[in-house]
Amino acid sequence: MIYRKKREQPDRKTHPLIGLLLFFISIILLLTTGVFGFIYGIFHSLFKGGFRGLGEYCLQIAISIDQLGNVLMQHLLNLLWIGRGGYPFGNRDETISSALGRNKRSGTLTGFGRAMDHILDLIDPNHSLDSIDYYIEPSDQIIEAVSWVHLKDGQILGSRSEGKSRYYIPGGKRLPEEPEHQALMREIEEEMGVFLIPDSIRLLGIFEAPADAQPPGTLVRLSCYTARYEGTLKPASEIREIVWLTYSDRHLVAPADQLVFDFLHQKGMLD
Repeated sequence: MIYRKKREQPDRKTHPLIGLLLFFISIILLLTTGVFGFIYGIFHSLFKGGFRGLGEYCLQIAISIDQLGNVLMQHLLNLLWIGRGGYPFGNRDETISSALGRNKRSGTLTGFGRAMDHILDLIDPNHSLDSIDYYIEPSDQIIEAVSWVHLKDGQILGSRSEGKSRYYIPGGKRLPEEPEHQALMREIEEEMGVFLIPDSIRLLGIFEAPADAQPPGTLVRLSCYTARYEGTLKPASEIREIVWLTYSDRHLVAPADQLVFDFLHQKGMLD
């Protein structure tokens, strides 16, 4: 769980020839100016921040190289390191270690992938899991959603949609460019028939797990909030049932919601 610092923007589609042209321009710029920029960066970092400043500068470069490798080697890594249904490498905003950690957490690494992860753990314990990046830009493999965690007498409010067998914590997907608080208030008003009080909305945490009823390798990043409300709870829109669930009902909810149940139970908030 981690707070998001900025709102990411989706990719803009471009013509393939433009992509090729920009690729060659970037290579030329790197070869002609990269060395001078690197040398200047070393002296600038030492002068401004000493040895610590130099270390931070080198770390930034290392992360950028890791992100480049995630794109450059995506097809090979997808073939060798992950099995069926794994989270794919290739997000330009993500490091190799982050994608490796997501697959380790979901159990979709191949033997080769587990061996590489073990080597990294020997150097830096829990390296890939600690490298999972919750700030990366949206992609086809990550669905962003919001949920309202409403607790009462050790129980959590749940709902079931038309044609669904699983229960879900009330909420839904965020629309493009829609602020999370606005998305949360819209979804809850549509589904529960109540109005969330804006000043009372508080982030509980962000949970990530395989998305329910989606293609293999798709994750849902669930931002959970608590809030007071006005009105009377009642099923609305596609919601057919409202229920109060306990931790013993964990198996009835989606994978991401199960993580929320675990968190609340560990905190003593869910019986």
